[in-house]
Amino acid sequence: MRTAVALLACLALLLSPAPAPAEGPQETFVLRVPAPKGDSAQRLLGLGYDVLEQRDGDDLFVLGDRRTSGKLRADGFPSTVEKTMPPPRWEPRSLADPTYYGGYRTLAAQYAHLDEVARAHPDLATVVDYGDSWRKTQGSGGYDLKAVCITRKTPGDCALTPTAPKPRLFVMGQLHAREITTGDMAWRFVDDLVGSDLTAMLTDLEVWVVPIANPDGVEIVESGGDSPVLQRKNANGTCTSGPRGVDLNRNAGSHWGEVGSSTNKCSETYRGVRADSEVEVQALEALWRKLYRDTRAPGDTAAASADTTGAVISMHSYGNYVLFPWGWSTQKTGNDAALRKMANDMAALSGFKAGQPGEVLYNASGATDDWVYDDLGVPSFVWEIGTNSGRCGGFLPPFSCQQDVHWPKVRPMLVSAMKAAKRPY
Repeated sequence: MRTAVALLACLALLLSPAPAPAEGPQETFVLRVPAPKGDSAQRLLGLGYDVLEQRDGDDLFVLGDRRTSGKLRADGFPSTVEKTMPPPRWEPRSLADPTYYGGYRTLAAQYAHLDEVARAHPDLATVVDYGDSWRKTQGSGGYDLKAVCITRKTPGDCALTPTAPKPRLFVMGQLHAREITTGDMAWRFVDDLVGSDLTAMLTDLEVWVVPIANPDGVEIVESGGDSPVLQRKNANGTCTSGPRGVDLNRNAGSHWGEVGSSTNKCSETYRGVRADSEVEVQALEALWRKLYRDTRAPGDTAAASADTTGAVISMHSYGNYVLFPWGWSTQKTGNDAALRKMANDMAALSGFKAGQPGEVLYNASGATDDWVYDDLGVPSFVWEIGTNSGRCGGFLPPFSCQQDVHWPKVRPMLVSAMKAAKRPY
C-alpha cells in the first residue's frame, strides 16, 4: 500500500506544472514618444512616466521596462524603441575600491577628494558640512552633505553669511543620482580651480561646489558596480513596486505640486508629501539663503535688483541644454533678458541649446533652479550635459567620454559663469 501511495505521489509531482522561473534583471528601454510641446507633453509627464530631459522635434523620450510600451499605448501614446540597455550584471565589488564603472569616483572618493584639496590648498579651499542625508537622519547609514568653498582667502571669505565680500558662483552635481557625468564634472572643476589659470580668477570670486547633492541616491547607483543602478531619487520612500524615493528636483517650494510632477510614490517625478519635505532640499535652500542676499520682491513678474551678484548652476544629464526660469511656466521672469543672454552665452560655447524648459522641453514645477531665482533673485541655470545617442550619450557613457567629450564643453561654460556671477544683471 505504501509503495502505491509513493508511486501516485511521484506521478502527481511529475505531471504538475513547473514553477515559473524567478524573474531576473531585465533590459531597460529608451522609448521615443510623440508628445509635442504643450498639452500633450504635460499630459505625458502628469501620468508619471520617467520622461527624460531630451526632445527631438515633437518627440520626447521615456525610460522604462518591457511593460512600459503597453502602458503608453493604453494611455494614448504610441512609442518605438530608441535604445535598449542590457540588464545589470551584478558582480562582487570591494567597498574599498575608489571607482566603479570604468573610472567614475565613488561617493567615498568624492568626499575624500574634497578633504584632500582642502589639506593641500589651505589658502584656497574650505570644506563645509551643510546638513545630513535622509538615511543619516533616520539612523540607517547615510552621509553628511558636503560643499567646498574655493577662493583666494581673505578675511570674511567662505563665511556662511549673505554679506560676505565676494560674489559667489555655486555649482552642484548629482541631484539626480543616476546622472553620473555631473559628479565627474564637479570633480574636474574643483581640481581646475586650485591648479590652473582659473585660480587667478578667485581673487574677487568665491566658488562653491557640491559634487554630490544626493548621496543616498548615489550610494544606490554605485552599488551596481560595473552595472550602475539608474536611481534618480533620494532614498526616502515607501514604493514597493518601483524605485523608492522623492525627486529632489520636484520637491523645492517654488510652485510645488503643479505641472510636471507626480503624486505617485513610485513615479520618478514623485514630488513628496509637501513642498520642501526632503532634508536634502531643506539643506540646500538653507545654504543658499546663507550665501546670497534676497534681491527680489515676491511675485512671479518681479525683477531682482541690478546689484544682485552670484549665480547657481545645477548640472544634470542629458540633452545638451542650458535652461533657466521659469520652469513651471513659459511666463517670463522679471529678469528674462539678462537670464536669456547668460544662457545663450554659455550655450554658444558648447553647442548646447538655450531656453526656458517649456520652450525646448516641457514645463515642470518644484525645481531647485526656480526656487533660487524665486526666493533670492539670483540667476540660476540647469545644464543638461550629453546627447541622447552615440557612444558618449545617455546616463552611463564610458568614463573616457568625460575627459574627451564632456569636459571640453563644460569647462568653457563654467568660466563664462564665473565671469557673469560678478554682475549678472
